Amino acid sequence: MKFKSRIMDESAMQRALVRISHEITERNKGAQGLVLVGIKSRGIPLARMISDNILKSEGVGPEVISLDISLYRDDLTEISADAQVKGKPDGEIKGKKIVLVDDVLFTGRTVRAAIDALLAGGRPAAIQLAVLIDRGHRELPIRADYVGKNVPTSLDEVVAVSIPPYDDVTAVDIYSLKD
Repeated sequence: MKFKSRIMDESAMQRALVRISHEITERNKGAQGLVLVGIKSRGIPLARMISDNILKSEGVGPEVISLDISLYRDDLTEISADAQVKGKPDGEIKGKKIVLVDDVLFTGRTVRAAIDALLAGGRPAAIQLAVLIDRGHRELPIRADYVGKNVPTSLDEVVAVSIPPYDDVTAVDIYSLKD
């Protein structure tokens, strides 16, 4: 892969996440009954950052839980045996407003798998989607409710979100698969 450009630095990511946080609280009339579900792996720290932003503005932050969707993927060959909402018993999403949080929305398959995994654990009142980057190229009819940045890309490009604790830097970069 060849580096093409940095499309968001740490401050741009922070601004986008603050905006997403405000949009979530406006649409849901606060944080009451709201649960942020971070899709493993980079959706989890993004969900925590959004929750912290909501806590700062609303005085109460929504619960953050993580979701491993490996078992629900239809496009991966290695399957995890523990796809579930981590850290919570199955019934605790029933009746809650869920905001799925992920780093990049591309084909829509990850989101479809996340919805399947959530519904296996109960029926929430609503499911919304927040993503840092929407790069297009959907294979399924899925769209995000909250988007940090729309980035039109070609199929020979990769959008890489770097965020602690997985990375040493906080940024979003585009790489080319062609040399």
